[in-house]
Order: sequence, then structure tokens, then C-alpha cells
Amino acid sequence: MTTKVTTMNVYLEPADTRRLVSLCGPFDDNIKQLERRLGVEIVHKDNHFTIVGLPRNALNANNLLRQLYIETQTVKGSTPDLEPEVIHLAIQEAINLEAQQDNNDTSIHIKTKRGVIKPRTPNQSVYMHNITRHDISFGIGPAGTGKTYLAVAAAVDAYERQEVRRILLTRPAVEAGEKLGFLPGDLSQKVDPYLRPLYDALFEMMGFEKVEKLIERGVIEVAPLAYMRGRTLNDAFIILDEAQNTTVEQMKMFLTRIGFNSRAVITGDITQIDLPRSQKSGLRHAIEVLSEVSEISFNFFVAQDVVRHPVVARIVEAYEAFEQQEQIEKAAKDQAYREREQKRQLLEKEATPQ
Repeated sequence: MTTKVTTMNVYLEPADTRRLVSLCGPFDDNIKQLERRLGVEIVHKDNHFTIVGLPRNALNANNLLRQLYIETQTVKGSTPDLEPEVIHLAIQEAINLEAQQDNNDTSIHIKTKRGVIKPRTPNQSVYMHNITRHDISFGIGPAGTGKTYLAVAAAVDAYERQEVRRILLTRPAVEAGEKLGFLPGDLSQKVDPYLRPLYDALFEMMGFEKVEKLIERGVIEVAPLAYMRGRTLNDAFIILDEAQNTTVEQMKMFLTRIGFNSRAVITGDITQIDLPRSQKSGLRHAIEVLSEVSEISFNFFVAQDVVRHPVVARIVEAYEAFEQQEQIEKAAKDQAYREREQKRQLLEKEATPQ
């Protein structure tokens, strides 16, 4: 069986040496990344690019080259360099575009101070839709899949649309295997190190000064999970981050705080639980207990949803494969142990005089 290969010629106009240098990157690193990720070969001379590969891959490369060339447009007299992150995200979006179209995806786009935020994988699209349609949404998956970032984007969008009156950010203050000791300062300063990813996302989307003013007015509130007890949260968008480190009691307490006209998003990675071995994760327990509640959505991300450096996806896949192999080996050992025990009991029974 022969594989059909196509050749595409692309001319990037207008021809501009500085923009072409920015597009290709140092030592053609950007072009090499496109070739490696899309499975094509790209040869270029000046503004003429020749793409060789499978029809779908070649078309994706064609579209990406044109899209990335637009990104190099001169801003205030200078040509911006294309960062590796920009290349990676553009490739990730292109790879998943067809799957989104197959699912009749109508992605939610959120306009922020920095620009437009949009889902880049089918799972992210479903996640964003579920956040808008459900009072409580869970985002569960490995690091780098956009769970927290998209939740913050949805919170900012809901506030700016005046759908909610405040944003509440919380997480359990559990250290990831390290003892930080007593942190100085007031409550906000003590909690800041734990909630830094949420702060960073807010600053990026709304700007530092606006976020600081909203925090001063109490519109944006940051608090450890322990301080949620006894409260009823109305007209709020609540984000519980790192939920894998909640206990069963904490998760139940948090979910019962939600009041009228409020939405909650709970994010976590059940493969990175930092609780003592004797305690069960509230996130794991919630998946088991609440999976049949129609008002609650559960969204599961996989390695293919990772939008950080490409190696992160491979790291996640490697850990998943290792853990799966461990489970297989453990099951085999357990089965062998049961068989030995059954044989031993049978021999003892035969040896016992009647």
C-alpha cells in the first residue's frame, strides 16, 4: 500500500527579510519544530516555501506558515520575534482544529486585556461550554492542560458581563512535600505563595492595577479553603484550585457553600495528591459520589491537552504508562498470591485426617 504524498508551494507576501527571519527563527528552529510536530518537510528560499507531506499535514503546515507570518507584522517599527511558546500553541491548535470541527465545536472566545483567550483542544472547548452551562464544573487532569487558566478566564468574563458581583479564589494550604515553616505577613500574604498561579492569570487578563483595586474593594477575594466554613456565597464565581489536596470533609464543606446565582469551578490533578497516605482525596471522593448529579459537569483532560512545552505532554504520557504498568504488575502479583493461598489451603485440607 502506497502513501499519497503531496507538495505545496507557499509564497508569503509581502516579502520582508526581517519578518522571514523572525518566522524561521535562529538556525531555522521554528521551521524544524513545524516539521517535527506536523510530520512534513519544509524547504525555503526567500519567501518561497515548499512543503512535502501527507495532504492533511501539508495543509496544516501551509495554514500555520501563513498564520505565523501574520504574527510577525511590524509593531511600532520593529518586527516581533516569534517565541517557542507561540509556535507550540499554534501547532497544538492546528492539530486539534479538525477534531473540533468534527464535534461541531463553537468555541467560546473571551476578550481580555492581553487579547483573546480561546480553547485550543476539543476537551478545553467542552470544559468552557460546561462552565457556562453548569453551576458546578470539575476540571481534572495533568499539569499544563489549562484547567486553572481557563477557569480564571471564565471568572473574569462572567464578572465583566455583570453575571456575578465578585470572584473568589481558594485552595487548600497543603505543601507539596516540603515544609515552608511559618510565613510572615497578614492572611493575604501568607496565602499568596499558594495562590500565585491564580494571581498570575488575573494580572495577565485584567492588568495589575485593576486587580489590586478589585482586591482592595473585596470584589476579588483570596482565602484559604479553611476560611470558607460557615459562609454562603451568593452572586459569586468561585474557583477551588488544587482540589486533589482537599479532604472529603473539606470538599463537602466547600460544595455546600455555594449560594444563589453562583458558579463554582473545581480543578485538580488526582495523580499529584500531597495529603497523608491515611487521608482520602476529596476530589477522588467527589468523582465517585457526584458523577450522576446532572447539574454538575466533570471534565477530564489527557496528555494531548497539554499546552505547555511539548516535552510536558511526553512526561505526562511516560508517567501514565509507568503507573499503568505498575498496576498490571501488582494485579499479577495479587493473582499469583491468591493462587498460592488457594493451593496451600487445598493441600492443608487434604493432609488433615478425616
